[in-house]
Amino acid sequence: MRVEIPQYSLFLIAGLFPWQWLSNSTSAAPNIFLSNATLLKKVRFPRNILVASTVLNDGVHFLVSIPVILGFLLAYGFTPSWSWLIAIPLLVLAQFMMVYGLALAIASLNLFFRDLERLTVLLITFVFFLTPIIYSEGMIPARYQMLLDLNPVAPLILSWRQLFLSGSITWSLVASSYTYALVALGVGSLIYRKLSWKFAEVV
Repeated sequence: MRVEIPQYSLFLIAGLFPWQWLSNSTSAAPNIFLSNATLLKKVRFPRNILVASTVLNDGVHFLVSIPVILGFLLAYGFTPSWSWLIAIPLLVLAQFMMVYGLALAIASLNLFFRDLERLTVLLITFVFFLTPIIYSEGMIPARYQMLLDLNPVAPLILSWRQLFLSGSITWSLVASSYTYALVALGVGSLIYRKLSWKFAEVV
């Protein structure tokens, strides 16, 4: 790839670190209920707590990585913006809802369709290359821009990178992020409610 982007290391981590949260949680999702089979059979409790704790754990790892991004910013002569105080909580909430919804759906469905784990890995890889992380959105040819618009992860990653690199917020991207996040949360919660009563039988 011919990527002619100034301060490419900073550009890369500004998109890659938020992506890692989503990637790690969704990759772990298929085995969340399977690895806690004994607990599911013997103890009655809201099973979605297991998914939430996994997503929150990866979210904390992401938050801990923000000082690394700050260090890169300072090394390249940039300074953080006061807008971080508002935008970071907003984007963290949107990402948590999206990742939790996706992970909940995958974890629930994988109990009934055990090949879903392999499909999840392939899908994550596919979405990674469709999302402007290692390249900028400006490098996408005009005829393929529609793929970017259909990518539910793209507005969130673009919002994070814009925030870290320029300290600005594009509210249309934030709105798109919340729209996709609410859809993921709704679908994931619906799938979980429909299937959770059978978990102890199939686990």
